[in-house]
Amino acid sequence: MATLTLYYGTNRAHTGSDRWNPTGYGARFSSDGAENLRFGRIGMSADSKKLTSYLTKRQKVLGEGDGEGLGDWLAQQPMSIAAYRESIDPTVADAHQPNAVFGSAALFAALKGHMDKGADVLIYIHGFNVAWNEAVGAALALQEQLNHHGDQPVVVVLFSWPSDGKSMPFTSYRSDRTDAKASGYAVGRALLKFRDFLMLLRSQVANGEAKPCNQEIHLLCHSMGNYVLQNALARIAEFSPGTLPRMLTNVFLCAADVDDDVLEPGEPLGRLDELTQAINVYTNRGDNALRISDFTKGNPDRLGSAGPARPQQVHTKVLQVDCTPIIGGLVEHSYYLTGKVNRDIAQTIAGLEAEMIKRARKRVHDRCVSLT
Repeated sequence: MATLTLYYGTNRAHTGSDRWNPTGYGARFSSDGAENLRFGRIGMSADSKKLTSYLTKRQKVLGEGDGEGLGDWLAQQPMSIAAYRESIDPTVADAHQPNAVFGSAALFAALKGHMDKGADVLIYIHGFNVAWNEAVGAALALQEQLNHHGDQPVVVVLFSWPSDGKSMPFTSYRSDRTDAKASGYAVGRALLKFRDFLMLLRSQVANGEAKPCNQEIHLLCHSMGNYVLQNALARIAEFSPGTLPRMLTNVFLCAADVDDDVLEPGEPLGRLDELTQAINVYTNRGDNALRISDFTKGNPDRLGSAGPARPQQVHTKVLQVDCTPIIGGLVEHSYYLTGKVNRDIAQTIAGLEAEMIKRARKRVHDRCVSLT
């Protein structure tokens, strides 16, 4: 049996009688409010042969690895959940609680331990219509796929917001979009805590009290998770005078269910470049989920369909990765988990240049490559 570990943060309400050892998390916000976060660790045992069969499955066009199937399978496996305990007064600002115990501090310490051993961290925000167990399955599949495909070890941190996990196309979508906006503020709050942790760590390194790990932190948002990020950025900007804090190396916007002009100056993600060194927009013109978002929800063209509306108006850090030639209608919306696309993400995390000969990419124009 393989032992899998996943770190998480969530603003979902816990299920079960013990919030520190819950049976899971539901489709509503935490009883302490939409911006209240729980952090913790998930443990899971999985059949090693079955796990390997998904990771090594060869698909004629998509390449090696069935991450979507792996995620569905892992979502059905029993899991143990241990939330990091907290002792805080929610009515008092964090800075005025010197003896408070924060779950975020325990999470950051655990991640630093992995980074000290050479691992990068990838924060993952899922999209629309995802229940808790499905979010866990997808995050673990992402972690296992990236570590299978890449040379750089990666620890995934799931942020799970109260997506309904239902298939009612109108009511559920509207509800999830409202919850995604409120959840964005929670993510922004968590990233601000992370900024403070990094500032303290840098101060300790400068004073000789700690050693630098020289590892990197990345962010991947899928589908409506990009709308969560959009609102998180607004919250970070609200509490960051001047330039936003540079915390990330790569941001991956996958099948993004946001407007196709969102990265332009003055638009909701127009300052994302301040937060990161590179922005990678993964697109698929055959994504039916985004076509439905366009036509039945009354949304403008989506970023995840054909990329930025005006590529020359977005920051030079933005690169579109067109997956249409290999994906088309085969996987459509969750292709970031699968085969060649996942391998491409792993190569970017490992620091491979955009057009190195070993990468299965073809230049389309200055701001776009396609996978081959």
